Amino acid sequence: MVSKLLVAWGLMALCVVIHATGVTSMVRWLRKPANVTSHYWGVTWLFVRVAGWIILLHMIEIAAWAIVYTWRDAMPDLQSALYFSAVTYTTTGYGDLVLPQPWRLAGAIEALTGILMCGWSTGFFFAIVSRMLRMD
Repeated sequence: MVSKLLVAWGLMALCVVIHATGVTSMVRWLRKPANVTSHYWGVTWLFVRVAGWIILLHMIEIAAWAIVYTWRDAMPDLQSALYFSAVTYTTTGYGDLVLPQPWRLAGAIEALTGILMCGWSTGFFFAIVSRMLRMD
């Protein structure tokens, strides 16, 4: 059980690194004056790009968990692992697929990680909206 928790902790740390790298790169991109505009379609397109980038980060993080679940035989195949990981990370939790008993706490850590990363993304998106409002 301890080894599974260490794997989960490592995956949580990897998610933080992925998210920090992605958010930092988006901040750098947003600091370029050519990438920020105040007209309606420009702002709308900016939000679409930011949302798409955030979703991509989450998908990479979900895939990391799924790859480890498959590699460690906690899920029968990658497709099942991706599905399980997505519904766990997003805390949807359908319950139609479950981890074997020794991995269940790792699944809970994935859910907590997903909550944290989604909260971080929400805060980042809010900061961008706040900045856009200050520009007006």
